[in-house]
Amino acid sequence: MKKFVALVLAVLMMASVLVACGGGNNGGNAGNTDTPKGDTPAESLEIENGAKLLVWSADKAVDLTKKLCEDFKAANADKNIEIEVQVQGEDAAATQLLKDPDAAADVFSFASDQLSRLLKADSLAPVFSAKDVIARNSEDSVTVATVDGELMAFPETCDNGYCLIYDKSVVSDEQAKTLEGVLEACKAAGVKFVIDAGNGFYSCMFPFTGGLKIDGIKDDVQQFNDYNEDEVVATLKAFSDLFHKYSDIFMSSEDSRINAGFQETPHTVGAGIDGPWNVTADLAALGDNFGAAKLPTINVKGEDKQIISLHGFKYIGVNAVSKYPYAAQALADFLTNKQSQVERAKAVAWAPSNTEALSDPAVTENAALSAIFEQKQYSVLQSGIAETFWTPMGALGNYLWQESANDEASIKAQLEKAIMLIKDE
Repeated sequence: MKKFVALVLAVLMMASVLVACGGGNNGGNAGNTDTPKGDTPAESLEIENGAKLLVWSADKAVDLTKKLCEDFKAANADKNIEIEVQVQGEDAAATQLLKDPDAAADVFSFASDQLSRLLKADSLAPVFSAKDVIARNSEDSVTVATVDGELMAFPETCDNGYCLIYDKSVVSDEQAKTLEGVLEACKAAGVKFVIDAGNGFYSCMFPFTGGLKIDGIKDDVQQFNDYNEDEVVATLKAFSDLFHKYSDIFMSSEDSRINAGFQETPHTVGAGIDGPWNVTADLAALGDNFGAAKLPTINVKGEDKQIISLHGFKYIGVNAVSKYPYAAQALADFLTNKQSQVERAKAVAWAPSNTEALSDPAVTENAALSAIFEQKQYSVLQSGIAETFWTPMGALGNYLWQESANDEASIKAQLEKAIMLIKDE
């Protein structure tokens, strides 16, 4: 266990060096100009008596969130706080909040890809207890949510990435090391290999493996590194060639299809690229045959390249126009403290961003979280990504398994088109 925790902490420290600061302007707490700054401990906040808070939670964590909110109310029984918890997908939190900030949740969970939109709209209240929050969480989870020296959200998890999940009765641990091996094993068993190639969150792994990297946002335009286009195109073609070679078993579908295939009798899916949000269900479906590993390598013109993924975080934010800013801040702090993160790891297998909570057996003994942490060494951190990134990147991923993607010239044209659309040129 000590070795695992040391590995995780080393990965977190290494990854923080790679973080590109996100764009967007910080307008502070628009509705409350007299709020305390980031050095106010949560226990010192003057929680409003009779506060009525609305909380948005991911569906898979809603039961736990309700329980934690009851714990918070009990700890502050003298304040007569009322809390309503509603289900709201973390991937759509920003969209729903921006529709009507006044009617939106006071406290809400969101994935890091939503951060730039929330910052741009000045929808997040800065974290009042930032000093304590920074001290207890991983450096990179803090850095991604920091703008102009101010922490804008409470880190909740550090596992918003993905790995290879496979049926060990189909794919051996050795075969799981290479994409070629995984595909061949699935073909031999007559079962599917699943990637959500049309989803930019997953499909960005194709150009990232070739050396493309995001480099923050400047003047509302997505920036990229000085990548070698020929290398990126060659890597995209390697993926495309494999998808065509194994077209009878390769499936581009939502990640929920992986678990659905594991549950069918006999299993119709042998492996897929999945995230921690489905791990509990995958483990239940596969039992002793549950396998998890970092993403495999892919052979590009004779060289085995490690597949590079996107890795992000989950946060809890406070609405900048909450009518009860002190109660909302105190609740957000409570929902992301060490104990709450440990309970979340036990209940839904989400890995803590809290550095002390990482040593809990709920984390150290989870094979999928171990794989995701290992993969994090080979990832691009989800920071400073423009809203325009996702759709063109998904379209590029879809193109690779289509019949027309059979030469480097056409793939190069699609890559250039995607970059142009992402930059909105």
